[in-house]
Amino acid sequence: MKVFRGLPNAASRAPCALTIGNFDGVHRGHQALLGRVREAATRLGVEAAVMTFEPHPREFFARLAGDLSRAPTRIANLRDKLESLDKAGVDRVIVEHFNSHFASMSPDEFVEKVLVQGLHVKWLMVGEDFHYGAKRAGNLGTLIEAGRKFGFEVQALPTVMNGGIRISSSAVRAALAAGDFPLAAQLLGHPYAISGHVTHGKKLGRTIGFPTLNLRIAHKRPALSGVFVVQVHGLAERPLPGVASMGVRPTVEDSGRVLLETYLFDYSAQCYGKVVRVEFLKKLRDEEKYIDLPTLTAAIENDAQQARDFFKAREGQAISATDRI
Repeated sequence: MKVFRGLPNAASRAPCALTIGNFDGVHRGHQALLGRVREAATRLGVEAAVMTFEPHPREFFARLAGDLSRAPTRIANLRDKLESLDKAGVDRVIVEHFNSHFASMSPDEFVEKVLVQGLHVKWLMVGEDFHYGAKRAGNLGTLIEAGRKFGFEVQALPTVMNGGIRISSSAVRAALAAGDFPLAAQLLGHPYAISGHVTHGKKLGRTIGFPTLNLRIAHKRPALSGVFVVQVHGLAERPLPGVASMGVRPTVEDSGRVLLETYLFDYSAQCYGKVVRVEFLKKLRDEEKYIDLPTLTAAIENDAQQARDFFKAREGQAISATDRI
């Protein structure tokens, strides 16, 4: 899969079947849409392409207003988004920098400069509620008319449902915020996880008996925060059990940066620089600020014991199920 930061240069532009969106989480609704794009690309003999945005347009406008709390939380980092798009059979991804210039484009400019001249679109699928151009002035109807004018087909994907729930990034965010990981997995089509390179931290965990592997979170509004039971993929043949904290570490730091710290049980190997995937299994509690390190250490000890009890109970259920077979 080829990834472009902005529109491809003239030499790299090829006809495509395209879809446009933020694709945060690449949930089952997105997957259905991407499947249709892949089918159309194969039928037409063109590339399957996705245009997505960084930052999220709503985050851009929230920053302009000086109120980041109005921005949506992020389900996935860019690495995980691109990996999911690759798995869906996408040939090329255009990661468009959403800025003032892009936001000010009229619907007509967007169609002509981006879709027609920049991407050579032959087939386009969007959601039924799709809007584009300055002040969201363009909609599905105007896009269909533009397609007739410039010779590309436009189709809309109806809403995808999970029982009585509309599958959307908002629904996934709500499930994660509530710690409902089974529901999040239903909406996503897979368990919720975050991947990244293990980085060096301040190594405070070593001094209190809980060394952690650290993943930096580039954005400041992750879809969840708190302390969780997790398992980590990528360090051994089987996932390794542990307990993780996602947040801003209020007891020991005030920079506001977000970090995912994971303490693995009975694991001491060096793993700096390795790519791991942290899968979330259960929420234990919200992030808290403690009065001192001994109080923080006691809280971590309690979290670790709860996580160990979770894995012990799960192992017992698995053995019981095997016996019944």
